[in-house]
Amino acid sequence: MTYLAKPKLHHPELPTNALGLTRRDYEGAISTLCAGCGHDSISAAIIQACWELAIQPHRVAKLSGIGCSSKTPTYFLGQSHGFNSVHGRMPSVLTGANLANRDLLYLGVSGDGDSASIGLGQFAHSMRRGVNMTYIVENNGVYGLTKGQFSATADRGSKAKRGAINTDEGIDLVLLALQLGATYVARSFSGDKAQLVPLIKGALTHEGAAFIDVISPCVAFNNHDGSTKSYDYVREHNEAVNRLDVITVRKEITADYEAGTVQEVRQHDGSMLRLRKLEEKYDPSDRIAAMTYVQSRYAIGEIVTGLLYFTPKPRDLHGSLNTVATPLNELGERELCPGSAALERFNEDLR
Repeated sequence: MTYLAKPKLHHPELPTNALGLTRRDYEGAISTLCAGCGHDSISAAIIQACWELAIQPHRVAKLSGIGCSSKTPTYFLGQSHGFNSVHGRMPSVLTGANLANRDLLYLGVSGDGDSASIGLGQFAHSMRRGVNMTYIVENNGVYGLTKGQFSATADRGSKAKRGAINTDEGIDLVLLALQLGATYVARSFSGDKAQLVPLIKGALTHEGAAFIDVISPCVAFNNHDGSTKSYDYVREHNEAVNRLDVITVRKEITADYEAGTVQEVRQHDGSMLRLRKLEEKYDPSDRIAAMTYVQSRYAIGEIVTGLLYFTPKPRDLHGSLNTVATPLNELGERELCPGSAALERFNEDLR
């Protein structure tokens, strides 16, 4: 099969961001996923978010595991660093890279098979350790590369394309992220770009473990009557608890969201999260209430989307380990090998 390369020439009147870059400068290779795949919409949202934030592409490190979702980093930010790891092991590779060079922006892209099955332990430890990253799961409830078996996130009672009924309880990665200590937790839908782009922008500017579960229908194996992760089902059962604006220190980025009360919270990098609350009683700063709310709405068949929880004072792995401000990969021999006297003083402190 032959794929055409994207043209390198840009229209001279394409809009540019604060860096003088166009949206095309944040794209990658042509997608080889199925036409209509929700994952391509997520890639487009990532491109849009990075362009609007005027992020320098070379400052981003994108990592993935194995699966349809893990192919998608090829389709965005072609000028960034990239690493495709083994099945389920993306969080460990990302953690090591983050410890070596804290100056990069880390974007982990995974799937429900990659993160909720073989990589469940990896996912859990990256959340509880507070690794400074944006972790996006492209969640379709099936193993797309192996022809549509139920994944660990498939809802109990949902129906497969060939009629089989799932009898196992589904794993809710949002609830796990909340329980394990993630400091920015959201859920969205690949078909709702107006909601998804600001959520990604907020995650990228958050200095802590930021997790976004994106329901992304598989058009080949899980977009039919009986599926709880199809386009029609999610549109009919979606309950958005808020809408988000992200305001950077350079200039305000506005969006036309539904009216409602507004709550503003400044993050460490100076950016502002502006929450427009659609559900009057919903409080995104209460971790326990967020878990209860997600579960109570799930019990009546609703999918809660939006920014479910965040704290303006997150912790991250470097803070917990008290590492130096200089990236470890930039330290020289003098800093790494201070001599026997320094080692003796260190050992004495441990006695």
